[in-house]
This record gives sequence, structure tokens and C-alpha cells, in this order.
Amino acid sequence: QLSKLQDVSLRNCAVNGAGDKGGIAKACPSILSNEDSSLGSIDLSKNLLSSWEEVTDIANQLKHLEVLCCASGWPVLEKLYLESNNIVISERPTDVLQTVKLLDLSSNQLIDENQLFLIAYLPRLEQLILSDIGISSIHFPDAGIGCKTSMFPSLQYLVLNDNQIAQWSFMNELDKLQSLHALSCTRNPLTEGSKDAQTTRQFIIARIGQLRTLNKCAIEPEERRGAELDYRKAFGNEWKKAGGHQDPEKNRPNKEFLEAHPRYQALCLKYGAPEDGELKTQQPFLLKNQLLTLKIKYPNQLDQKVTEKQLPESMTVQKVKGLLSRLLKVPVSELLLSYESPKMPGKEIELENDLQSLQFYSVENGDCLLVR
Repeated sequence: QLSKLQDVSLRNCAVNGAGDKGGIAKACPSILSNEDSSLGSIDLSKNLLSSWEEVTDIANQLKHLEVLCCASGWPVLEKLYLESNNIVISERPTDVLQTVKLLDLSSNQLIDENQLFLIAYLPRLEQLILSDIGISSIHFPDAGIGCKTSMFPSLQYLVLNDNQIAQWSFMNELDKLQSLHALSCTRNPLTEGSKDAQTTRQFIIARIGQLRTLNKCAIEPEERRGAELDYRKAFGNEWKKAGGHQDPEKNRPNKEFLEAHPRYQALCLKYGAPEDGELKTQQPFLLKNQLLTLKIKYPNQLDQKVTEKQLPESMTVQKVKGLLSRLLKVPVSELLLSYESPKMPGKEIELENDLQSLQFYSVENGDCLLVR
């Protein structure tokens, strides 16, 4: 009897609409009432429903409907928003959702890491929104240190706001995503617990090598370079204690270090291993330990001799320009600053943001400021 039905399959039955108003609710009261807490489900896959409005007309008559399947009805579906629906992902979609490019699963607190793996092979999924689902960990078991996972092959933009992410290992795992270049992860314990938001941003950038946008702010090449150099320096002593060495033949950090810092070895190849002088413990409250000894060169003014000055590493580019403006008696607006480092011969780095410090650009002792 229709009145006792709780699970209904109308798969491939040429259904094209809801029919008479109230007719479904009258025919299937068990799905409507759900008094015995049994699941109410309906399968409308492979039918003739041409719009979401028609699906809504059906679902609205089944007030306690918990499972609705309407796969294969929209072969070109590209955006699917399922926010706040208490969804559970129970099986891997093999012949459905293959064209979806954007999937919003925000505020579905029942979704966990293992369920996400079930949607990890949607071939065209480019944007995945997972805000406020309570996730705290992720691990891609098919990819080791320094390798890329086969999961989420097309994923470019990932949103993880308002979750429970508290460990840096989460960011290490995101580096395994082969196509990821934009990430939003605000209001997580990892990002909110630190008083130094800039350092947190730098460490995320350093840990995810292909990232180009973080929390909707573009990552310029100079910021990435500064972030990676600071990260390399910050964990240099830990690297040495774990077996790291400037000599490549002796450079064998242990497994624990490599698991905690999967990109560190790659950064050593990119910028060179940190020197002992870089890794000396800093005493931040003594001004002498914050002073950088820099050469100052004027490439366009051959009559100006190369000079040497000590400047605080916290000094902003704007203040450096102000100092040079007074020395050269030229307006600040006419000055362009860059610098060269013996560690990167032949490369010139522009100091283009007046509000950033010398430390931000990873200017170090012995570097040369170029003034034009």
C-alpha cells in the first residue's frame, strides 16, 4: 500500500513534475509523517525533471524527507550548493556529479575526513567550500613526503574557514594537492591562536609551494621569497639537530623532521642550506642584535661612492627612503630601492612596498642596497 511506503524509487520512470498539488503528500504519508523515525527517501534519478523548481515542488510535499537522489537528471550540472543540510556522504559518486566544478558543503557537521575521500575523484571539481564542517585533520595516504596525491586532481580553490584546524600538519597535507593555488582558512585555532598573524601567513605560504592566493590576498613573488627564507631560518636549528648539514653528502635530517617540515629540503635546494651565522639565537630586546650592516650603492650616480650603514631590520622601506632622501637631497618620491644578496648572485630584488620592513624582504647582513 502506498500509504505505508517509506522508501520510494522512481528511477527511470519518466517523471516530469510533481503532479496535482498535495497529491504526493496524500499518497505517501509515511514519508510525510516519519513518526517512527524511519528514514524517508525518494530516488528520482534518470527522469524528465527539467528544473530544480520541479524537484522542489516534490520535496516540499515530503516534510520529513531525509534522502533525495536526483542524479543523472542534469548531465551538465556545474555548481552545487548544499550548505546546512546535515548531509552524510555515504558512497563514491561514480556516474553522477562528474561535471560539477563548484561544490559547497558548508555547515554540514556530519561530514568527516573519510567522507571527503569519497568525492576526491570528481574529475572537474575546481572549487570546494568546506567552511564550518568541524574538520580538524586531513591525510592523503597515497602520497608520501614531497609527493602529490591523485585525489582532487582539478581542485584549485579550497575554503576551510571556521573549522577546528590547529596543527601545521594540515597545511603540509594541502601541499600534496596538485592543482591547488588558492586557499581560505580564516577563523581556525591555527590562524587565530597566534598573536603574529603575519608570521602565520608566512608559514602557510612556505608550507604550500604552489599557493598563489591566501585568504583572498595575492601572494607576490617577493612575499613568497621572504616567507620561504624566514621559514628556512626559523627552523634551521631544529633542522641541524635532526641531522641537517650544509654539506649535501651529510645532509640527512631524520624522518620526524621531514614529516613536520616536508618542504624544508626543497627550500634548501632553492636558496641554499642555512649558514651557521643565520641560525645564531637572536636577542630581540638588544638593538645591536637587530642592526644590519649593509652596503649602499648608487648604480646611476657614478660619482657616489659605495657606503656602508647599519640599519634596524625592523626599519620600513619608507623610512630608509627618508634617510637616503636627506643624504642625497632628493625627494623621497624619486627614489627606487632594491637589493642584492651574495647568496643569490645576479638577482635583484625590488623593495616595492614602502610599508614593509627590511626583515620582511629578508634583507640580511652583508647585502647591498641599490638606490636609483
